[in-house]
Amino acid sequence: MRSMEASRSPFDTLEREIVDHLFRLQPSYAVGLGLHEFDGVVPDLRPTATDAWAAGADALLARLAQEPPDALPNGRRVDRFLLRLLLESPLFDLRESRELDQNPMAYVGAVSLTSYLVRDYAPVENRVSSIVRILDAVPSLLEAGRRRLRSPLPKPFIDLALAIGGGLPAHFGEAESFAGRAHLAPKIAAARAPAEAAVGEFLSWLRDECLPTATGDFALGPQRYQRLLFVREGIEAPFEELRRAGAADLARNQARLNEIAREERASITDVLDRMGRDHPAASEVLNAARGYVDETRRFVADHDLATLPEPAVCRVEETPIWGRALSTASMNPPGPFDTGPTDGIYYVTPVDPKWTPTQQEEWLRSFNRSLLRNITVHEVYPGHYLQFLHFHQRPASLARKVYLSSSFVEGWAHYAEQLVIEQGLGRENHAAEVAEIHDALLRDCRLLASIGLHTQGMTIEQATQLFQREAHFERLPAEREAIRGTFNPEYYCYTLGKLAILNCRSRLIQRQFRGNLRAFHDALLGFGCPPVGLLDSLMESPAPAAG
Repeated sequence: MRSMEASRSPFDTLEREIVDHLFRLQPSYAVGLGLHEFDGVVPDLRPTATDAWAAGADALLARLAQEPPDALPNGRRVDRFLLRLLLESPLFDLRESRELDQNPMAYVGAVSLTSYLVRDYAPVENRVSSIVRILDAVPSLLEAGRRRLRSPLPKPFIDLALAIGGGLPAHFGEAESFAGRAHLAPKIAAARAPAEAAVGEFLSWLRDECLPTATGDFALGPQRYQRLLFVREGIEAPFEELRRAGAADLARNQARLNEIAREERASITDVLDRMGRDHPAASEVLNAARGYVDETRRFVADHDLATLPEPAVCRVEETPIWGRALSTASMNPPGPFDTGPTDGIYYVTPVDPKWTPTQQEEWLRSFNRSLLRNITVHEVYPGHYLQFLHFHQRPASLARKVYLSSSFVEGWAHYAEQLVIEQGLGRENHAAEVAEIHDALLRDCRLLASIGLHTQGMTIEQATQLFQREAHFERLPAEREAIRGTFNPEYYCYTLGKLAILNCRSRLIQRQFRGNLRAFHDALLGFGCPPVGLLDSLMESPAPAAG
């Protein structure tokens, strides 16, 4: 594996073996990190293959347990724990949540060509070859899914798999257009036809045979939910404690929004409606986003919030067609192992000209100026792009370059939204803060819905009403958020991570950093993307050495 030094100790050797083993099950994860020797590799998801992988993981965990922590430097003790989670997390998916046995999204979602289309990390010819290898593997991948999935399947899982799978032909079409740059479109076309046929057969099977017997039983249950928190984030605190913290944050945000409404002598509905009406024209959304990228970068520099690594170039582009059904805006950052340009790609989903005028207006209201600026803070500065620049440029052990905590990644970006408001962004009126609070209410409700749906018997309807009542959402988006919680309980990550960072800051900013926010943030970002259950011990210990 390139970019990795030769082993220097038995622990280094074990670290390398664990990471290599992980990537055999999750090659697309390696590609996303910038390890392109895994380009074009599709995992074997047949039971015999995943059983063999799990047995290998068990053996590696046994060897890891024999490594005495006290014999390791402090930083490597943390790495030992990360390596444990890197194995226990996919084992949880295979054995406890049984992802491959009950979730068809695990199969259609594995067919992604995005990494090969959006970054010029290699010649087009090489990337086209990788795309062809993936397309060639689609029929066997989906056949494994048909053989492995066992009815009855949860209905929300089937519904979203149908939506994702329905977008794959357009995704393959984009790949064919991409290949046309090098006059290689016929290669994609030849591989595309059997892949699309396999997708169609898989979706028909889901629709005709699985959907009629679908069940509403999706919940992990209290024990597995608690286990999920540990294998993903190293959290051992009871989930009820996290629920109380989320409810307290929800109450705090609601109180502030009510205070703003009183100051403006308006109802909350009127305050939100006024904000929504102030939006750019459809043709100006991307230019407005570019302006906010420049503004928020200056804000970070002027307020000395964090080091801005160079080079830092963030391009604003339209979300690719295949990603528009599931994303309003997103960041495609450089991976920690990428050796090419470190450009960030900030995707913003445009208005669809085929929409009715009413639909277009509704979409633009979701991109009102205040909310678009808040999204830019989250996705670019000081959110995801700044975070991944630090991740890319800081020396780190192999374990830390590979481990990505969703709660740290999304928690940092969500924390960034609150941080810039605290530091005075948009202080000329309440609009910027209202946008930040509105998004915070959504994330608070996600945490509460996740715990409710998976541990307390909350129904989809009750979760829908939660988003309507507490986050001021209309019925349709509230229902979509509720359904998302059935298959993505980890959408607790935004609030969970933000609160972990805020708690860490409140304890250490004066005692350890003498009130210097930049020093605190640089130290925090210097640890990569660790599980939030380790934040306190990481920040209170000496800086780790690269392994």
